[in-house]
Amino acid sequence: MGKLFVIEGVDGAGKNTLARRLVSAWERDGLDVARIGFPRYDRSVHADLAAEALKGGHGDTAGSVHAMALLFALDRRDAVAEIRELLSHNDIVLLDRYVASNAAYTAARLEQSSDGEAVEWIEELEFARFGVPIPDVQILLDVPVALAAERAASRESADAARARDAYERDGSLQSRTSAVYVRLAESNWVSPWRVVAADVDPDRLAAELFNQPSAARKVTP
Repeated sequence: MGKLFVIEGVDGAGKNTLARRLVSAWERDGLDVARIGFPRYDRSVHADLAAEALKGGHGDTAGSVHAMALLFALDRRDAVAEIRELLSHNDIVLLDRYVASNAAYTAARLEQSSDGEAVEWIEELEFARFGVPIPDVQILLDVPVALAAERAASRESADAARARDAYERDGSLQSRTSAVYVRLAESNWVSPWRVVAADVDPDRLAAELFNQPSAARKVTP
C-alpha cells in the first residue's frame, strides 16, 4: 500500500508548483507516483457544478455554504475507488487539495474556527460517512495571503482560462481560510501535518515525507 500525501493552502499559494517538484524528486529516486488535483474539474459532475456555481451559475447555489461543501465532498466520494486503486499500485499518491480544503473554506465562510461545527461536520461527512482515505501527511503551504492573491491575479492575467472564481476574489475569505488552515495544522487534524514556506527545499521535503511512518488510520474501513 502506497503513502497518501496532501498539499493544502489558499488559492495562489503555489500548491501546483510544489506538487510538480515533489513528484519530480520522488521519480528521480525511482518511486512510482500518482497525482490527483481536487476539485476534479472536467472529470467530475459535482466539481463542474461547483465551478459553474462559483462563476454565477445555478441560481443561488453558491450562496449556500453547505450546498457548495456537499458538491466538493461528493467529488471526493466518487474518487474513493480511484484513490485506493492508485494506492495499491504506487509508492506515493499525491493530492492537490483534499478534505481539509473543504473544512477550512466552509468554516471560513461561516466565520467559524477550526474547532467549530463546520469542521466537525466535514470530518464526519467525508471520512466517516463517505469513507475517503485518510492521508499519511497533510502539507500546509503557508504563504502570506497578499502574496497568494497577487499570484492568483497574475495567473488570471496570463491565462484567460484561469479566471478567478468568487472564492479566489474574496480577500477576506482567503484570510479567514488561511487562519483556519493554520489551526488545523497546529492540532494535527485527522492525521499528521507539516507546515512549509514557499522557499521549502522540495528534494529534502520529498525525502522526509517518504521516510515518515504511515498514519495508523490512513484508510477508513
